[in-house]
Amino acid sequence: MTVAARAARSTAWSRPAFRFLLGAEAVTLSGSAVSTIALPALAVLELLASTTEVAVLAFLGQLPNAVALWAGALSDRHPKRPQLIASDLAAGAALVTIPAAALAGVLTVGQLCAVAVVLGAAKVVHDAAAISLLPAVVGPDELHDANSKIGAASSVADSAGTNVGALLVGAIGPARSVLVDAVSFLVAAVLIWRMRIPEAATAPRARTGLTRDIAAGVRYVARQPTIRTVIAALSTLSFGLAIMNTYWAYYLLDRLGASPSAFGVIMGVGGAGGVVGALLAPWIAARIGIGPTIVVGFAVSPVAQVPLLCAGPGLRWQIVLAATLAVQLFWATASGTSQRSLRQSVCHPAFQGRMQSASTTLTAGTRPLAAVTAGGLVLLLDVRATLAVGALLQVVPVVLLLASPIRTLRKIPRAAVPPAREGAPS
Repeated sequence: MTVAARAARSTAWSRPAFRFLLGAEAVTLSGSAVSTIALPALAVLELLASTTEVAVLAFLGQLPNAVALWAGALSDRHPKRPQLIASDLAAGAALVTIPAAALAGVLTVGQLCAVAVVLGAAKVVHDAAAISLLPAVVGPDELHDANSKIGAASSVADSAGTNVGALLVGAIGPARSVLVDAVSFLVAAVLIWRMRIPEAATAPRARTGLTRDIAAGVRYVARQPTIRTVIAALSTLSFGLAIMNTYWAYYLLDRLGASPSAFGVIMGVGGAGGVVGALLAPWIAARIGIGPTIVVGFAVSPVAQVPLLCAGPGLRWQIVLAATLAVQLFWATASGTSQRSLRQSVCHPAFQGRMQSASTTLTAGTRPLAAVTAGGLVLLLDVRATLAVGALLQVVPVVLLLASPIRTLRKIPRAAVPPAREGAPS
């Protein structure tokens, strides 16, 4: 058997550590998808949250992303498995307080806000560790395949979770439904605990102060044209989407009159499109190129918002919104899988955590500002006009990508080849 033939048969699935990581990610995402339905329903339908309270809840949930740089620096310094386990256990413990308070009759929007802060902080630590750990778990030629499988599993988990969440909210109420998410974090922690990987080889020794590590990571990202451009596009897209997401659930549940079950089905159908997009990402990139795949994924997003802005109440519009969301998430996951693999491939191993945290800071870290912006816009305009502003902002990243060499990039640089790395530690 030739070396090429052996390499062709090598997949990420063949690595036990990857299977544990994949399972943990899928479990937590399925549980979180339940909370995506349960928490808005709890705030809007049972606690009767106002538009201002909805905006504050969204703001506080995204606020921990502002300290993502510290999480990335810690991820590059220390073993990642303990960070994953600790973040999952913290998130699960916070979620348990919601049904407990509801049972005691003392649940408030303020408590939801506090839980949102804990969940946001846990997610920042988790994402920095999980994403930067992946290149050490699989081989360089398996990276795109690994991201594709994680993307597909995440989409399946999200779709299943939203549908299950819709059923649970209708059957046992939104507060009790949150327990499913809490259990999912516990299961994920067990899976990561069973994972075996020689992290001593992937976690460099700390030789400088944490602040210097962060500064070095920021300088590194700023000097790498491919990473820099992709992160800039991601951050502007994220800001526009965050403005819309502040009132996405409120708009469908209140203004369009969708039931929690219908809301869950819409998101579930969209998730199915994401599954297909993730699975086909390597195939699409192989045929039209990695760069065009990324660009098309960004370009579909603002176009997909048009039906939402034109929608009215009723089943017909709900079907249209579900189909549109499926197309949007198909290309979003295909593009997301491709751009993540590209960034991981060209990034030096010593900066994986800080590269990802820089992306998180600029993409998710600006979402609190987006939530505040959305809250201000809705006072001046109305909910539909605020959504339109968010949709228009999503055109900006398309322009950034079309103006860069990424649009013509055909293949992902092989991480095993040193010249493919965009820089090295200084």
